[in-house]
Formats: sequence, C-alpha cells, structure tokens
Amino acid sequence: MSDTQWRIEVQRHLCISSGICAGIAPRHFDLEGDGSHPLADVVDHDDDVVDAAEACPVEAIKVFSNAGNELVAPLD
Repeated sequence: MSDTQWRIEVQRHLCISSGICAGIAPRHFDLEGDGSHPLADVVDHDDDVVDAAEACPVEAIKVFSNAGNELVAPLD
C-alpha cells in the first residue's frame, strides 16, 4: 500500500447529514438518504478531504494514512 494515499471513513452513527463534506469535497463525498458516503475508500492526498473532515460538525469523518493507519484528520 502506498503512503501517498489516505483512507476515508464516515462513522455512520455520528453523521447528521449536514452536507458540509459534499460541499467542500464533492469529488470525494456524496450525500445520500442515510448521510454522507465517501466516493472511494482510498484516495490520493487532497487537501479538500482534510478540510471536509475538519469542517464536519460532529467529526464523523476520519482520514487515515493508508500505509501507516495514522490519523490525518481531524486533528485536535
């Protein structure tokens, strides 16, 4: 696995369907009837993904390094 990629997770039990993620990163998130979904589980580095995770009002989006499984966003 490449360290130049990130893994996106949306914690369904936290998502409130605000749509902020889809507004910030429409190439990476889609808002469906039951909330936000990543369009791909693994993506190349993209600042929009970090911005979406940090903007989520309930921190339902987690971004991890694909190779090391380290949390990339949101960071406190």
